[in-house]
Amino acid sequence: KLMENIFRSVNIALVNELKIVFDKMGIDIWEVIQASSTKPFGFMPFYPGPGLGGHCIPIDPFYLTWKAREYNVSTRFIELAGEVNISMPEYVMQKIFLGLNQIGKSVRDSQILLLGLAYKKNVDDHRESVTFKIMDLLCKNGARVDYNDPHIPEIMPVREYQHFIGKKSVPLDDLNQYDVTIILTDHSSYNYEAIVEQSKIVVDTRNACGNIKSQKIIKA
Repeated sequence: KLMENIFRSVNIALVNELKIVFDKMGIDIWEVIQASSTKPFGFMPFYPGPGLGGHCIPIDPFYLTWKAREYNVSTRFIELAGEVNISMPEYVMQKIFLGLNQIGKSVRDSQILLLGLAYKKNVDDHRESVTFKIMDLLCKNGARVDYNDPHIPEIMPVREYQHFIGKKSVPLDDLNQYDVTIILTDHSSYNYEAIVEQSKIVVDTRNACGNIKSQKIIKA
C-alpha cells in the first residue's frame, strides 16, 4: 500500500511540475498527456491538479520517510514529490490573481466561488482536501469565499482549518455575483458549459472545461 501511494504521489508531482513548465511554454499539458497515452506501452497517464487530497497519498509516503531515517537512509525523491505537490495551491493562487487582473479586481474584497470541497470527484469525503488550503489562502488575502459541493452540504470537523467547520455549500443560482469561479473538484453532476456561460472568469484546475472554448477559462 505504501509503495502504491508513493508511486502515485511521485508521478502526480511529475505531471504537476511539467504543467508549470509547459504553461510557461504555451503548451497544454492535457494535450501532451493525451498524445503520450497513444503509446501502447511504456506510459501510464497521471493527471495534474491543484494539489493532493484524501487520507492516503498526501500522508502515507512520509511514513516510509520517517521509518527510513531509523536506518540512516534519505528518501529525497519522496520528499521532493511532496514539496512539489504541496506547492500547487500557490500556483493556483497565481492563476486566480491573473483572472482577477483581467476584470480589473484585486483579491481583497473580491467574491470567489470554489466548486468542489471533496478531495476527489463524486465522493463526499473532504479529508485533507486541497480546497481548504486554497480557501484559507484566499481568506487571508481578504477575499470573500463561498463553496459549492453537491456531495458535502456542510463542512464537518477536520484536522486542520477548524475555523471553516459549519460553513455551508451555496446554491449555483447566481454565478455572475462572483468575480472568479474555481473548479477544484470535477464532479460529474456539474454542468460545465452552464458554469462557464454564467461566470465572469473560470479557473479550471482539472481540465473539466477541456472541450469548451471560451476566453473566460484560465487553466491552472
